[in-house]
Amino acid sequence: MSKLSLQWDLDSIYAGGSSSGELQEELGRLEQAIGQFEGLALQAASDVNLAELTELMQKIMILLRQTEAFTGCLMAQDVADVRAYAINDRIKTASARFTGLLTIYDEKLAALSEEQWESLMAMDGLRKVRFHLEERRDLAKEKLSPELEALVEELAVDGYHGWGDIYHTIVGRAKFQALSEDGKLEELSAGQMQNRLSESDRDRRSSYFSEWEKVWAQQATLCAEVINRISGFRLKLYDKRKWESALKEPLMMCRMSEKTLDAMWSAVNEGKKWLIPYFERKAQLVGVDKLDWHDVEAPLGKSAKIVPYEDATQFIVEQFKVFSKDMADFSEMAITKRWIEADDRPGKRPGGFCTSLPKAKETRIFMTYSGSASNISTLAHELGHAYHQHVMNDLPPLAQEYAMNVAETASTFAELIVSDGAYKAAEGKEEKLALLEDKLQRATAFYMNIHARFLFETRFYEKRAKGMVTAEELNQLMEEAQQEAYCGLLNELHPHFWASKLHFYLTDVPFYNFPYTFGFLFSAGIYAKAVEEGPGFADRYVALLRDTGSMSVEELARKHLQEDLEQAAFWQRAVSLVAKDVEEFIALTE
Repeated sequence: MSKLSLQWDLDSIYAGGSSSGELQEELGRLEQAIGQFEGLALQAASDVNLAELTELMQKIMILLRQTEAFTGCLMAQDVADVRAYAINDRIKTASARFTGLLTIYDEKLAALSEEQWESLMAMDGLRKVRFHLEERRDLAKEKLSPELEALVEELAVDGYHGWGDIYHTIVGRAKFQALSEDGKLEELSAGQMQNRLSESDRDRRSSYFSEWEKVWAQQATLCAEVINRISGFRLKLYDKRKWESALKEPLMMCRMSEKTLDAMWSAVNEGKKWLIPYFERKAQLVGVDKLDWHDVEAPLGKSAKIVPYEDATQFIVEQFKVFSKDMADFSEMAITKRWIEADDRPGKRPGGFCTSLPKAKETRIFMTYSGSASNISTLAHELGHAYHQHVMNDLPPLAQEYAMNVAETASTFAELIVSDGAYKAAEGKEEKLALLEDKLQRATAFYMNIHARFLFETRFYEKRAKGMVTAEELNQLMEEAQQEAYCGLLNELHPHFWASKLHFYLTDVPFYNFPYTFGFLFSAGIYAKAVEEGPGFADRYVALLRDTGSMSVEELARKHLQEDLEQAAFWQRAVSLVAKDVEEFIALTE
């Protein structure tokens, strides 16, 4: 590959960023289509009317996803882009209007007799999206009246979603002080400071973590207000719908049963014993009795290696090629066409994501690349997301609506390919140790960090149902969750993690945590089959990905893996795979 840019190309989608005239025209088309949908929705229901509404609904979905994704990219690359926030508000207003109108559409579906329903599903263009329409029909029977649901969506723009936007403002205003390698004081954004927390020198890392905690403590009162309002809105709505559990919505969105969730966490809790020797050995290597929070994801001594972006992308493509030429070719195209924003510069939001631009049939990946093994894993992870969308681009828009947990399966599967390839290709003990350490850090994240988030959020919702929860109480809940999830293996904890983590403030997806662990373990099972079957598995993998928008996770596993996810056996096998990695880690560090 030639010299690569670390900055993505957004102008090929809509030239001019937040000042784009093309984007304004697209928003006009979106609002016009929603107006057409409203006119049709108010007509009497018939097979023809519902078929026409479904076709128009999918057209609007594409426009909404495209403009939302593009604007999300603008806000992520520059948290101070006020025009982008104004456009985002316009899109959310349009989305709320459309979602309100969908309640009328859903009511039409729910009112159909079984005979009428089967007649509708026999029509061309609807058979391929039956699963999604059936979901909508069933959910409509559990919601409020269409008028009330529409009102909820309208009020949510300035209420519910507005609170989520305030959190982005808080992150954008948060500034962190840190000494550079030449001893100069620098002012860093949250994204830049987050990368510093992986510093190999423990004294510097400890000072960075202290600064991280200090700044989030300063923001804690505002963050507590935001998280209380977001959760309060949800709980009130659930109460009106007579939904008793805060997990009902996220489980429905993930198309998985509570029995599957319980089986997964039970296996994870049992499997944490495999990680205890790893924690104990790493503490010895760091020179402490117990690891602090900032030690968990830190590299070990000289094993830290800075990998240039160009080398990282080339390596990822080479590893993908071992599994699937198609996956490798797609990733190389995404890299060379500048679909990736990886530049380490001020003003960016922290974290990473992959977002779909369905009208353009493209994706964009956002991250801040600083050359660590963790950065390479993140890049592979996001390319896995992008490939997932790529193989579904020719399906009807409704059939592309896959849930977050299976989305995380594709991304984590890509990570596994790259980490396994890197370990096999490693030369020397130090390099092997660095790669193995990164792999174990990810297992720790999915078994312990994500579990701590789940425990915190579950208990927070229980407490929030009785009233507002203070910043001090949120700190306490977080510390208790971290102690339990990490089996008491940590010394200094991260009490303000709830304030620093964007996932708690997302209004589109509640409980943005357990799907990650599901994806990690589900992909481990898939990867084991891929290793066993060799290159021939690539086509089966694509077939699985293409079905992710058209069935529950339990059905998906039965069809493509012949596994029962509601039983502990599958999860126990997946969790236990970490034992071999821990054994190798212990042997390498003797």
